Amino acid sequence: QVQLVESGGGLVQPGGSLRLSCAASRRIFNIRRMGWYRQAPGKERELVATITSGGSTNYADSVKGRFTLSRDNAENTVYLQMNSLKPEDTAVYYCNLERTYGPSYWGQGTQVTVSS
Repeated sequence: QVQLVESGGGLVQPGGSLRLSCAASRRIFNIRRMGWYRQAPGKERELVATITSGGSTNYADSVKGRFTLSRDNAENTVYLQMNSLKPEDTAVYYCNLERTYGPSYWGQGTQVTVSS
């Protein structure tokens, strides 16, 4: 069984920064894409950013220019650097790992709260 271990969430003031990390508990092959999704209270889960095995990134329009997703392929780890955070970024952030073949995996979620 694979686990995605997330870290880095917390409380930050508007305009501040946080860095989220997500690491797979063991080596995984056939990874198509890894990334982050988020879910705010009363809203559906939405894409934040993803990165393919080849390094191509995709960002939600709401985070472009503020968030940067990077990946360490050797460690099956992704990092989400979040700058210029806004109150509307407040949500539970979930890591996702999508495979070319086989099941996809989700992390347990980490809370990000942007508030003064």
